Amino acid sequence: MLKWIIGLAALALAGGAAAQTVDPAWHAREGDHVVKAYRFKDGETLPEVRLHYMTLGEPRRDAAGHVLNAVMILHGTGGTGQQFLAPQFAGVLYRPGGLLDPAKYFIILPDNIGHGKSSKPSDGLHMRFPKYDYDDMVALQHALLVDGLKVDRLRLILGTSMGCMHAFVWGETYPTFARALAPFACLPTALVGRNRLWRALSMQAIEQDPAWAGGEYRSEPLGGLRAARIVNVIAGSAPIQMQKDLPTRAAADARATAILNGAATATDANDYLYQLDASRDYDPSPALEAITAPVLWINSGDDFINPPELGIAQQLAPRIRKARFVLVPASAQTHGHGTHTWAAVWEQDLAWLMKETE
Repeated sequence: MLKWIIGLAALALAGGAAAQTVDPAWHAREGDHVVKAYRFKDGETLPEVRLHYMTLGEPRRDAAGHVLNAVMILHGTGGTGQQFLAPQFAGVLYRPGGLLDPAKYFIILPDNIGHGKSSKPSDGLHMRFPKYDYDDMVALQHALLVDGLKVDRLRLILGTSMGCMHAFVWGETYPTFARALAPFACLPTALVGRNRLWRALSMQAIEQDPAWAGGEYRSEPLGGLRAARIVNVIAGSAPIQMQKDLPTRAAADARATAILNGAATATDANDYLYQLDASRDYDPSPALEAITAPVLWINSGDDFINPPELGIAQQLAPRIRKARFVLVPASAQTHGHGTHTWAAVWEQDLAWLMKETE
């Protein structure tokens, strides 16, 4: 049994901020899996749900055809699987000999329903799109793996933010599917307090903009989107990094202008409403004892969304039988809630998990 530890992650300087690129050595492929006649948890149905994905590397199968080396990495609210091509993540983990080197692992990067190139409200249904939640999202991930990619066992699920919450749902819903879970930047409890408040403020800002028109707008409701983006920026803020990156009043003001000017192109308003609201009934806390896979759970000390001073992780981690909880202290290397994607900060902890679950 793994020992539960509240400790300090090994800190190292992260790489540069080069543009996202796909190394030919990764053998990257993109595809779509269509789930027919999907029935959502609330009873709504769609004749087809399209799930887009990217894979890196090649599956390695045993004599019975089971994939042995599959790793699924799950993105956060508003993200896509391609965010894990960013240099601060891919440049650390996918490098030759790295912990998730595509020469060794078959890496699966889904776009969740409502995100990226997967089915979403902006495809045409707008607010008539079924009100999916995290259970639906995980069920569709499972369908993508089993029916689409013929993967019935995962070496690892690594999830960030919303993907972190999905990892806890996976651990309870499909306890033996993954050999290890790595949920980063979340809490396995209902989203209430400040975490629900910033989501509700963002949603209501859009819905109360007259231009939203009940979701049938001809152009994006810019006022609501700007207000929602302001809230999102603060929720995801990294105070030490912002102090370093915006050292003058002029720099901070210019960043504010860029943020507001980019609001209309950041996302579709209806898509964003669904993305935020999908967490409405998330709460794995009653069944944490059902998680049997080893868990490496990492949060950071400067995470506005999951503030460590609440003490929730310290209360809940002992209920997960094979969990190691790591609280990364705020430093010049952390990036607030976004520390989950800066792999150099927690690489050594992930190395520990992979070794423990060989």
